[in-house]
Amino acid sequence: MFTSSPSTSRQILTVTKLNRLARTVLESEVGLIWLSAEISNFVSAASGHWYFTLKDNKAQVRAAMFKNTNRAVKQRPKEGDKVLVRASVGIYEARGDYQLIIEHMESDGEGALQQAYEALKAKLNAEGLFSVDRKRPMPEVINRIGVITSSTGAALHDVLSVLKRRSPQTEVIVYPSMVQGETAPNQLINALRTANQRNEVDALLLTRGGGSLEDLWCFNNENLAREIAESQLPLISAVGHEVDFTIADFVADVRAPTPSAAAEILSQDTNALSESLEQYKQRLTRAMLQKLSHLAQQHKLQHQRLQSVHPQSKIQNQWQALDRLQLRLSHAINNKLAIENKRFESVDNRLARQTPTERVNQAKARMIQTHKALCNNMKQLVNSKQQAFAAKVGLLQSVSPLSTLSRGYSITMSNGKAVTSVDTVKENDILMSRVTDGEITSKIVEIRRHQ
Repeated sequence: MFTSSPSTSRQILTVTKLNRLARTVLESEVGLIWLSAEISNFVSAASGHWYFTLKDNKAQVRAAMFKNTNRAVKQRPKEGDKVLVRASVGIYEARGDYQLIIEHMESDGEGALQQAYEALKAKLNAEGLFSVDRKRPMPEVINRIGVITSSTGAALHDVLSVLKRRSPQTEVIVYPSMVQGETAPNQLINALRTANQRNEVDALLLTRGGGSLEDLWCFNNENLAREIAESQLPLISAVGHEVDFTIADFVADVRAPTPSAAAEILSQDTNALSESLEQYKQRLTRAMLQKLSHLAQQHKLQHQRLQSVHPQSKIQNQWQALDRLQLRLSHAINNKLAIENKRFESVDNRLARQTPTERVNQAKARMIQTHKALCNNMKQLVNSKQQAFAAKVGLLQSVSPLSTLSRGYSITMSNGKAVTSVDTVKENDILMSRVTDGEITSKIVEIRRHQ
């Protein structure tokens, strides 16, 4: 048993505090580090986070790379991969495990390849191999395409699938070559030279699927880049995924993000051609109809001019003039008869108004008007009285206690009397509060006097 004197002061830590202290010391003292190691025990959690072990031939350490940072890794790591990581050192407090939190990951050796890539890119760009002025345009009509790629790769399958769907009449000639490894650059150059010597295609497609920087490295070869620049055939480069850029992409006449996209560029959609032909057909039909309509109008004008000088036309004009005169005479007779009828009706009305019946009718009409006026006056008087009554009622309501209640106030009663002061009640008294639509019974819990 361990003992200590009562005078000895002890700082007792919990396990949680100990792990937290160790984590703080590691993070503050070590900071960010670069580490070269081999991947082992790799696990991708459902959350998207990666958990694995980094090891060499003598030691190992646990590591974690969270979802928000591992998205930037081009190729998901696998067991045995050699990687270069940037990480912070810490402790997983729940278990007390010493671990690394990875912020960046790349294939070990990728940094040197990247430097070589940037150096070659700058060199060729300075020589003008990337210049837009030297790039060849794609032909408007492409009947035969040459594809330089692996004869067993997925890229060729994607290209053929797109062409079969969009332009099945387009012929494809494959110039097979390795697209990865040390011998790949020379094979790609030989395939490119063969295509130019045969001169049997309208355009070339240099392509392969995605991969790491090492996998695509043969397309960053200087000799291949110069061979592409000297090609007499227009060439599209589609290497890797959309985010991958190789030296071949910069030298090529056109760069496509994927093999399928390159096939889209090189192919002519048969549906689009059919639509274009249909549009031309409709335009031609409209032009022919317009021309026929114009000729018909000219024919009609010529026919009218011929009829205007024919004797029969003059006779017809005379008959039309005679018809107009007859119509005018008929209208004049009808107008005269209408005027005489109106004069007769006026005299007849004047005679009718002189009879006693007319006077009686006029008296009845005056009596009806007088009755209506009396009724209107009575209605106005009643309305005036009602408005005055309503105004008085409103005045009474404005000073009524019920009106006060309707605005959210209440009257509190104790033993049938209105409570106006805290001195008239005490705790546990029963109160009755009257509001606009009923009564509320309550019990006094606390009384506070305002100063």
